[in-house]
Amino acid sequence: MTVTIKDVAKLAKVSPSTVSRVIADNPRISHKTKERVKIVMDELGYHPNFNARSLINKSVQAIGLVLPNSTEKVFQNPFFPEVIRGISKVAHDKEYAILISTGETEDQIYNEVVRMVQGGRVDGLILLYSRVNDKVTNFLIDRKFPFTMVGKPHVNTDAITHVDNDNYNAGKSVTDFLLKLGHRQIGFVGGSLSLLVTVDRLRGYEDALAAADVPFNKEYIVHEEFLREGGQEAVKELMSLKKRPSALVVADDLMALGMFNTLAEMKIKVPDHLSIISFNNLLLSEISRPPLTTVDVNIYQLGFQAAKCLIEKIMNPQEPAKRIIVPFTIIERNSCTTK
Repeated sequence: MTVTIKDVAKLAKVSPSTVSRVIADNPRISHKTKERVKIVMDELGYHPNFNARSLINKSVQAIGLVLPNSTEKVFQNPFFPEVIRGISKVAHDKEYAILISTGETEDQIYNEVVRMVQGGRVDGLILLYSRVNDKVTNFLIDRKFPFTMVGKPHVNTDAITHVDNDNYNAGKSVTDFLLKLGHRQIGFVGGSLSLLVTVDRLRGYEDALAAADVPFNKEYIVHEEFLREGGQEAVKELMSLKKRPSALVVADDLMALGMFNTLAEMKIKVPDHLSIISFNNLLLSEISRPPLTTVDVNIYQLGFQAAKCLIEKIMNPQEPAKRIIVPFTIIERNSCTTK
């Protein structure tokens, strides 16, 4: 026999409307009452009818994730499974489903987002990137549709809830780290300049060099995809220069790890001949040979906070925009040495 909300209310000695409010996590219901009702729900094996709730609340109890490109490329980089793990924790606790939207091109990504929004498939979206002049961001702003962003918005920074690291200071800090080791020929390997994370880290790198009176060398700047192959292509280009850099700031661990095999083939030892520092502190960076000096950007927290802010916005459309900066830490291992 199907257990109803009235059955739960009767055993918990509350009204059916109170049970409904407990299910909706209404802040007006005391913690003690919520716990009592949840215990009864578990005892009776009661599960809320989300389809019925959707009709009442005009909610589909789902959030969408918008990835920067195709899943084939995205999931080659462990950053994305980890940020999604943080999002999933919040979604699970709040009983939201997750839909993932991808595309091979920016236009495909945009069209998929439009379908998700106009088709009423999700209550809100999390953008797992921040791009210059992004069509998706502009569309969501125009539609006044709930969304949060992992990264810093290109426009309307104060009006868009976003979760990010201080990438400018992170770029500056890692460059200062190499300068203190005595390096002066320092290269920078980043992603596309359409991504705000690359722009900010590059700006920090440039300002650190300027503050140390180290001349800027345009040949030392390379931009590739945040993939293993991107790192391989970048290091080939840099190591073919007549005057090679002695150290590299690399915007992603996967790119840096891609460099290791190529450098070994070229008989270039890390860190004896080339020091490397990168970003993200992936598990692979700790077990690589040599272990990689990297910046821990707290990927899990980026996802967790983005999801938390989004669901708060969905539940209360008047919730003001937030800017949450997740701290970073340089993790010193064995891929850097003194010049």
